[in-house]
Amino acid sequence: MAIISWNEIRARAAKFADGWKDRAPAAREEADAQTFENEFFRVFGVPRSKVAVFERKVTLRDGFDAAPDLFGEPAPAGTGYIDLFWPAHILAEMKTPGKDLQKAYEQAKRYANALSGKDLPRGILICDFVNFHYYDLRDNAKPYRFTLAQLPEYVELFGYLAGYREFVFEKADPVNIEAAELMDKLHDRLKETGYRGHALEVYLVRLVFCLFADDTGIFEHDHFVAYIAGRTSPDGSDLALHLAKIFEVLNNGAGKRALNIDEQLNAFPYINGGLFEERLGIADFDSAMRDTLLACCRLDWGKISPAVFGALFQGVMDEGERHDLGAHYTSEENILKVIRPLFLDGLRAEFEKIKTFVSEARAARLAVFHDKLASLTFLDPACGCGNFLVVAYRELRRLEIDVIKEIHGLRNTAAAVKWDVENVVKVNVNQFYGVELEDFPVQIAQTALWLADHQMNRAVSDTFGVPFLRIPLTASATIVHGNALALDWTEIVPPAKLSYILGNPPFLGARIMSKEQKSELETVFSEVKNSNNLDYVTCWYKKAAQYIQGTRIEAAFVSTNSICQGEQVPILWSELLNRHGIKINFAHQTFKWSNEARGKAAVYCVIIGFSLIDRQEKKLYLYETVTSQPVETSVKQINAYLVDAPLIFIEKTQNPLCRVSEMVFGSMPNDDGHFLLTETEKDEILKKEPAISEFIRPFLGADEFINDRKRYCIWLKGAAPEKYSHSKEILERIAAVKAYRASSTRDVTQKLANFPTLFGEIRQPDSDYLLIPSTSSEKRKYIPIGFIDKYTISSNANLLVPNATLYEFGVITSGMHMAWMRCVCGRLKSDYRYSGTIVYNNFPWPAPADKQKATIEQAAQAVLDARALFPASSLADLYDPLTMPPELTKAHQKLDKAVEKAYGRVFADDAERVAYLFELYQQKCGELFAETKRRGKGRKV
Repeated sequence: MAIISWNEIRARAAKFADGWKDRAPAAREEADAQTFENEFFRVFGVPRSKVAVFERKVTLRDGFDAAPDLFGEPAPAGTGYIDLFWPAHILAEMKTPGKDLQKAYEQAKRYANALSGKDLPRGILICDFVNFHYYDLRDNAKPYRFTLAQLPEYVELFGYLAGYREFVFEKADPVNIEAAELMDKLHDRLKETGYRGHALEVYLVRLVFCLFADDTGIFEHDHFVAYIAGRTSPDGSDLALHLAKIFEVLNNGAGKRALNIDEQLNAFPYINGGLFEERLGIADFDSAMRDTLLACCRLDWGKISPAVFGALFQGVMDEGERHDLGAHYTSEENILKVIRPLFLDGLRAEFEKIKTFVSEARAARLAVFHDKLASLTFLDPACGCGNFLVVAYRELRRLEIDVIKEIHGLRNTAAAVKWDVENVVKVNVNQFYGVELEDFPVQIAQTALWLADHQMNRAVSDTFGVPFLRIPLTASATIVHGNALALDWTEIVPPAKLSYILGNPPFLGARIMSKEQKSELETVFSEVKNSNNLDYVTCWYKKAAQYIQGTRIEAAFVSTNSICQGEQVPILWSELLNRHGIKINFAHQTFKWSNEARGKAAVYCVIIGFSLIDRQEKKLYLYETVTSQPVETSVKQINAYLVDAPLIFIEKTQNPLCRVSEMVFGSMPNDDGHFLLTETEKDEILKKEPAISEFIRPFLGADEFINDRKRYCIWLKGAAPEKYSHSKEILERIAAVKAYRASSTRDVTQKLANFPTLFGEIRQPDSDYLLIPSTSSEKRKYIPIGFIDKYTISSNANLLVPNATLYEFGVITSGMHMAWMRCVCGRLKSDYRYSGTIVYNNFPWPAPADKQKATIEQAAQAVLDARALFPASSLADLYDPLTMPPELTKAHQKLDKAVEKAYGRVFADDAERVAYLFELYQQKCGELFAETKRRGKGRKV
């Protein structure tokens, strides 16, 4: 009996399931069981009449473990009849839908127990036409439960029925990060033996392909692992030689193989695609390395996630390289956040609309739409391991399958066998392009797209019951090995041919780039002032904006949120919006990065979709917290701060927009810590020298202020030398400060060595002042702000408003100001970085009537009074979302309402608050927003 291929078996299983899906719920055991079983055996190319019998008589044993019969009574001795039995293979019991399958299994166990050892089956199948319960007797009756529709997914359980030899190799869970870590282990060991560089990278990618092919029908099922386990020595000494031979065979078609080639080697198919073309040196393996490879084989690579390739990439690079290259590969969840609004949702909506047409118009439009899918092209100019391209391709193929089903009106997929499936499926991997700096991920990206292609070809086979396999490989994606910032993208793919740009360019801040990366940024932004303050990722925005000129190409990138906050906004976005004319069509506001890699990066991101086309319907995705799920909203426009508000830029300015008190930094010691004291140090010094107590002041940084931590400093401003010249402690510290400053490489610090008794920068007010910490947790609804007496020294980690009024405190600490701050401030990771020159000075204050102002002052005092009710609690405790006292919460709510009334309206949420404040800012800036004005504060697009 000839053994049929797994592709054919899977296709037959799909056809069988489709043929019975409508009949199964109404089937009856007596009338339909034998027909069902005969057709089930044909799935595996087995004529049931030649191998299995119906109603096999069996003599039950007395007292069979007191097993109950179907009525719950102890089993008596007697005779039973097995519905279907193939000795040493399978025992099957069929039941009418609705019958208790567990009781049927207990009955089948009694039958199996009565059989002789040589006839004992490998498995027991209990089936009610709709549900399959299979028990693997070679594995302690391990149960597998699935439905008729899922049969193609579980068909490998019955491979032995088709004649596949009995090679027991248990599969674990689908491939996950554990698999990548196993490959990392193998990589590291090979590298230790001296096998490294490009050869090692290609070697690993080939192994991944073989593992995948072994589980997905490219190879005969488990053929690769059977060969490795059965033909190579346990000590691993000959493993490399066998792998080299396998790679050679995979690269040669039938006409190029030796006439006397080993049959087991000859069973490997011809792959092509260049994957096995390059001749590599012979590696060396040992027993542990062989065991690691076999451990990889035990995983189910048939359901591999694209994210695994990113994990593999990360794992083989050292920590420094991962950071420098921005190897923060993206989870599928986040990739879908990009591709859905970029193209997938639109295509799905177009498809659904076409389905509403009737007859000829519908058929014609579906055909045109199908051709459109096959014409779309995609570029990821920082593709890494190709995760974006892989997921985009997979989703495009899924949509194509739905279109094909609609075109052919498939209600009975048996008709599909008449198709020329090669021409029906049009979407292919050659529609995808990528650029990647490193060689190894280029290899992985190319292979990942081939694997995704095969996965989707299997989906075609399962859906339509038609075997479909694109082997040998003929089409391939274009993945260019090079620096995307130095390459001309038009030479990779002409703009007239491209549809979409997408991806996740490297995450590197302006202060941590290498010299080479800074040089690249300077070249890309050669004509842009202050571009040295931009993040590295902005280079891809600039290059994309230049590339899409004169086209309808749409683009979307994942980026660090810093490019939409603080000082980067006017530098970058005035260039993109004003000079290049791009429009932001959708955006995800700040969310916390999540991926499936070990040691995953703690990064806070945005997603921005843009083009020259101004979409009528723009989508903005809002996050209540950085870890919550997004809420989709439709908006009129999206500005550079990713809010629905006027297209304006908030630049640094030295003076407040409105007539309010000025804000300054606190004082900077620049002392290497010699002027600063812990509480213990302060107490010890004063024990020895109590006379110098007047020169020791409380000292507040942001941390001390928020967490109520005690710290002190030596403050000698205005102090007469004779008052401290006798103090050994003070003189030693002054000398240490002088030495520290004199040794600095900065000219400014060296000059400060001439003034060693003073802080490096002194801005301490002569009056009490309002203190705003420059950095505060994003978890808090309100930044903790408070009045501080003039005796307490504030560090430069705070911002100060000298002579601040209760009214000013009330407005600054209100929800209105907090909404503005969250939108325009910079961030340190996800924490707020309050800025006087951007947040405070540009804030559009209300113009309250006297009564409204008095109400704000009363509400502000109520906030201070509520805090005073808890004197032992720090501001961190009081403003923690989980522990904020109800009294303080209510006080803030009243203050928020009072401030909003001063603006003349009530707002539903922060989105409305921010939109209104941008409009008010535009109004207060007046003529500065004219388009013809020079670049300056508050310019308008």
